[in-house]
Amino acid sequence: MQGVVKINPDNISEKDIQYCAGLIKKGELVAFPTETVYGLGASAFLPDAIKKIFQAKNRPQDNPLIVHIYDYSQLKEIVKSVPEDALRLMQAFWPGPLTFVLPKSRKVPDEVSKGLGTVAVRMPGHPVARALIKEAGPIVAPSANLSGKPSTTDSKHVIHDLHGKVACIIDSGKSTLGLESTVILCTKKPFEILRLGFITEEDLRQ
Repeated sequence: MQGVVKINPDNISEKDIQYCAGLIKKGELVAFPTETVYGLGASAFLPDAIKKIFQAKNRPQDNPLIVHIYDYSQLKEIVKSVPEDALRLMQAFWPGPLTFVLPKSRKVPDEVSKGLGTVAVRMPGHPVARALIKEAGPIVAPSANLSGKPSTTDSKHVIHDLHGKVACIIDSGKSTLGLESTVILCTKKPFEILRLGFITEEDLRQ
């Protein structure tokens, strides 16, 4: 199917990743798998590309987006500072389904944070997501579904909802975890859980 690229997570095609990352760098949208749910990705640094996400999803314009990163050097581009307690949690749970809300750097466009002084950031664990972000740079990615519909863990649903609305859909089968990431606010103590996902409150305390 045109606009759909099949990538096996156990045998990732570098050529296919470079093609999809090239689309992201050009300001196009690419739907891709993460370990939680499928994401709809755009470059975190291209405001016009970020606006396309809201159009494709019919997403409310005031909803901030999560930035997905490959490593800690990319984290430094996105956030101004990281508290030591947050860094310890990152080291315990990243790559994985935990999102941190932290003070944003000047490099992050307002289209990502929607006027807030903070940005949500996560380092996903899915091998295809990691390969894509390593090649393309930081990617903003809400769930790859139409707003109001459940987040999807299956590429078939992504193709049904978004085929023709985005430049490319990476088909890697089903997500492994099937639950969204847990989101914690780290700008004040104690940290506040904004959304419970795969990682529980008990997990965070241990």
